[in-house]
Amino acid sequence: MKVKLEARQISLEYGRPASNSRIVALSGIDLTIFENEFVSIVGPSGCGKTTFLSVVDGLMPATSGQVLVDGVIVSRPGPDRAVVFQDSSLLPWRTVIGNVIYGLECAGATAAMARERSQHFIELVGLSGFEDRYPYELSGGMQQRVNLARALVMDPQILLMDEPFAALDAQTRELMQEELLRIWSEAGKTVLFITHQIDEAVILSDRVIVFSARPGRVKATIDVPFERPRSLRLKRSPRFHEIEDRIWHLIQDDAPRSHLLAGNP
Repeated sequence: MKVKLEARQISLEYGRPASNSRIVALSGIDLTIFENEFVSIVGPSGCGKTTFLSVVDGLMPATSGQVLVDGVIVSRPGPDRAVVFQDSSLLPWRTVIGNVIYGLECAGATAAMARERSQHFIELVGLSGFEDRYPYELSGGMQQRVNLARALVMDPQILLMDEPFAALDAQTRELMQEELLRIWSEAGKTVLFITHQIDEAVILSDRVIVFSARPGRVKATIDVPFERPRSLRLKRSPRFHEIEDRIWHLIQDDAPRSHLLAGNP
């Protein structure tokens, strides 16, 4: 298998001027993700999952270590990576197709090519017929579909997804998990997915990486053995619960320390 993304000894610390102290957010993270693989990161609150994603995207420089995409060192954001955030952040004055097409317009694509390509991804995420709707006319789940289409239309090598379904209700979240499995299968992208939901990580992923409490380190890597395509019915199987419990106990071991490090009583 071809290596798509490597993190080599990534550490990050930053200062807190108010207390004249320093916080070590990440410490010595090594991980490898292969082409077309779906990998999730879980861990206690405050363990640095989102911080690590920002380092991978090039938004935040690591204090030490390197991130490589296709063997090239990451030093800034680039078109080979696209981020899907928890907040869809759609432009409210643009329609669905206007939001999806925006990145292509900025990249100088011709109007005809941009519209044809955008239409393809609108259909892929299941929003055919909603092209002329504005964000306020869409549900939360539909807005995240637009967000996903907006990322995919730029043809990134890697999708970086930061808790994209966290703001959705439970039923919509499960629907979006199933839809993401379908879209990922059809689009053929490498995905690094951040989530607090263990069952979400297991149902979606080829591997689940468990971070320790701060400073974030790779505590364990759990292979998910289920064949694809997957149905949400898999969540009711004993083997699924066994993997879920294993990951939960790994996180729970760090929970008291994480609680104290977060500054809670």
